[in-house]
Amino acid sequence: MDRIKEKMNQLRVESDEAQGKVQELQEKIKTLEQENLQKEHEITSLQHKNSQLETELEKAEGKAKDLKDAADAGGNQMSQNEALQRRLQLLEDEAEEADKNLRETNDKLRQTDVKAGHFERKVSALEADRDNWESKFEEMAKKYAAVQKELEDFQAEIGNI
Repeated sequence: MDRIKEKMNQLRVESDEAQGKVQELQEKIKTLEQENLQKEHEITSLQHKNSQLETELEKAEGKAKDLKDAADAGGNQMSQNEALQRRLQLLEDEAEEADKNLRETNDKLRQTDVKAGHFERKVSALEADRDNWESKFEEMAKKYAAVQKELEDFQAEIGNI
């Protein structure tokens, strides 16, 4: 009788521990999913910024080409040519800066994509752990029910004696 009670108490403790572990894993999954969502938003934002920078770069290169063409055509007007040269230099500097920003944004995008993949693998692993703990919990609950039934049968037999 004491042995059965001990076994029941042990099963209760194991069941409580399994439930605690399941809750802890579910919280971890929720946290990782939120982090993953943030990283996806960051990727989307960086992709948008990347496309804007590419557009700006194309515009700046077009302006630089136009200014070079205009500078070549207006060879007689020295002061205008000097102004166009300065403007051309400024536009080339802007184009270089936009190109630099584009490379940095692409690097950040790659890093964020790698991190997102890492978090997705973590979430998958934690979900597998959670599923494992849930199956263990269900198994323990079945064992507990079987031991409980055995105890009731045993008590009925004792009562009949």
